[in-house]
Amino acid sequence: MPPPLATVGILSIGDMGLGIAKLLIAHNYRVVTNASDRSSYTKNRATSASVDLLPTDTALVKESDYILSIVPPRDAISIARRIATALSSSPPPRTPATHPHPLYFLDLNAISPSTIHKVAATLPLSPPTPTESDSKSSSPELIRFIDGGIIGGPPSPKSPSSSSDGDAPPGSSWSRPSLPLSTPTPLSSAPLSGSHLAAVLNTKHISPHIGAATGLKMCFASLSKGFIALALQSYTTAHRLGVLSELQEKLENYVPEVRKRAERGMVGCCPKAYRWVGEMEEIGGTFESAGGFSGGGKGEDGEGKDGKDGKEEGEGRSDKGGDLFRNVGQVYRFLADETVLGGERIGERKRGLTAEDVAAVMAEGMEGGGKRRKVE
Repeated sequence: MPPPLATVGILSIGDMGLGIAKLLIAHNYRVVTNASDRSSYTKNRATSASVDLLPTDTALVKESDYILSIVPPRDAISIARRIATALSSSPPPRTPATHPHPLYFLDLNAISPSTIHKVAATLPLSPPTPTESDSKSSSPELIRFIDGGIIGGPPSPKSPSSSSDGDAPPGSSWSRPSLPLSTPTPLSSAPLSGSHLAAVLNTKHISPHIGAATGLKMCFASLSKGFIALALQSYTTAHRLGVLSELQEKLENYVPEVRKRAERGMVGCCPKAYRWVGEMEEIGGTFESAGGFSGGGKGEDGEGKDGKDGKEEGEGRSDKGGDLFRNVGQVYRFLADETVLGGERIGERKRGLTAEDVAAVMAEGMEGGGKRRKVE
């Protein structure tokens, strides 16, 4: 077997991270992770997929050519902080002699443009500017930052009958999500297999500006995951009213594709709902700061807006619905924290295998009896 094209670190190995790891390994990349703070379940999944486990973040930045951050939105900044800390450790894990090329950090998380700028600000992106008298004393570029998003489900191999021939682009024998990227320097120009990696990951460079890719992800997810939250409320309410079968009949008669999409989304969202709470909040922040849809609740920094410009909340200020998706997030929070559906794992499902059961379990949760969400 030829040597790996490059080493890609992934934080962390959840369902999407694992799928991307398998895709990369199938295309001759070495994939590594630091799972020292993860459960034995996650560690076993990683090793079973031939992902190498490293003991520390310092080892991760030393051995990786690229790092992909794929975590719940709440963890995006802390992951960047961990990488920045590892890069500054002593002795330095990366030097010009051992690593002539910078480490590429791809943030692929479901976060707002405002949050992605905070992530970028956490990393040591800009080396000190050399003086004319001592240009050789300048620090090398340690890391390059790429803003990205993931649109679609985890990668998986296509069936043999639908696989592409040998002349097809890299990665085309797999079903893959789309990865829009925005950065001044495209991934395809990276010196270590950048063009090949960009093709395998199904990326598209959409803008030189940080924030464009995450903004696109937020706009897309508002329609896809926002719709699923509406379906959860609609079906649960119909169940409690005793008219769920009638609702399904009307949907089938008038908008059958809507029924199919709603029920597929309801069943599929259960193991992922806890991740989507923060994503809905990030969508709300995006629509407020970038779209202009102000609200009366919390801003992107989590602080209330009472007293802004000396006015009480809502006084002299138009509420344009900015809190809509923060409220949508509460639907997913309820599913994850107050029903047994929040404890489901992909591949080990017991409840919520049909839309009818999802609605029934949600209704049970409405009647009392919460639960603690699983910890990965």
